Amino acid sequence: MDNFTHSLVGLAAAKAGLERVSPYATAVCVLAANLPDADVATLFAGRYVYLEEHRGVSHSIAGTLALSLVFPLIFYGVERLLARWRGREPRAKLKGLLLCSLALGASHPLLDWTNNYGVRPLLPWDARWLYGDLVFILDPWIWLLLGGAGFLLTARTTRRTSVWAVLGLMLTVAIVFLPGQRGMTIPVAARVVWVAGVILLVIAYRLDVARRWGAAVAVVALLMVVCYWGALSLLHNGAVRRAQYAARQYAADEGGRVLKVAAMPMPADPTTWRCAVETERATYRFDVSSWEGTGIERVNERRYEKPRDAAAEVVRRASADPRAQVFLGFSRFPVATVRRGAGGEAVVQFVDIRFTEPSDRARSDSFTVEIPVAEK
Repeated sequence: MDNFTHSLVGLAAAKAGLERVSPYATAVCVLAANLPDADVATLFAGRYVYLEEHRGVSHSIAGTLALSLVFPLIFYGVERLLARWRGREPRAKLKGLLLCSLALGASHPLLDWTNNYGVRPLLPWDARWLYGDLVFILDPWIWLLLGGAGFLLTARTTRRTSVWAVLGLMLTVAIVFLPGQRGMTIPVAARVVWVAGVILLVIAYRLDVARRWGAAVAVVALLMVVCYWGALSLLHNGAVRRAQYAARQYAADEGGRVLKVAAMPMPADPTTWRCAVETERATYRFDVSSWEGTGIERVNERRYEKPRDAAAEVVRRASADPRAQVFLGFSRFPVATVRRGAGGEAVVQFVDIRFTEPSDRARSDSFTVEIPVAEK
């Protein structure tokens, strides 16, 4: 998930009661909720290093536990040094900070597992990716629930209220007015629900709901996120069944086998799932509805034929390139196409159709790798 979501989880957990276990507990909750993403520092080492290391050891069970234990110790030690330097008594309580760090550190890989980017929880021993496929990597409904609770519970001064108002306005403009990528736009109904939710939060603020209910606001918000995941899990299971049915049809038409099937979330739209199917001869991508009774109607269907004969040999050679090895280790549904470069050489374009699709033009982005292959 995005770091805004992780921060909101940390804030909501603190306001739900963890802020009482120690001074500075709220800061530790928010920071610990984001700590595994310290691996973004690998961006400075290059795109391929980042692709290989992001959501790596720092997001594993062992890595998260280590970070969650070390971080509060450093925080506690620094606070004691600063207190001595300023001539006052230290305030932080180590046990309380450890509790906050362990709880919120564990929340990070759990949240990241819920989307279709995935995590590798068993590193450094096992590099397999696991995917929850429940929520899109940016989920406005989690923002609304947890951000709303944070707003109600912390907007006690003019400055804080103004910060929340600007943030809410920016998100609303982005969700309501900014267009998305083709096939990934936010439905009109979702935009209406978002605006209605923001209005209800303003009304709740005016009624001073947080002063009446206190920490219960954050507890209810966190429970609603869990219930939201539960509902999405049921919808996801139905989408997977539809994808599997379609996969069997594809394989039967080809006379081959199904290799891989997935149903993945769309932004802000739990009624639609983006499916991917890999068979022996091709990879498919299409959208299905969550609603029962709609059969297996496939929308935005794409078929990507696997290279054969001479093209397959070119792809095999390109796959041995270290850059391709990194990309293919990350990619869940890789598609390879072969074209001619500006100098007439063969160029193999690898894309991950979870996030993009092949193009007949040269390009460079996080989910595309192009490997030139010299003629033998």
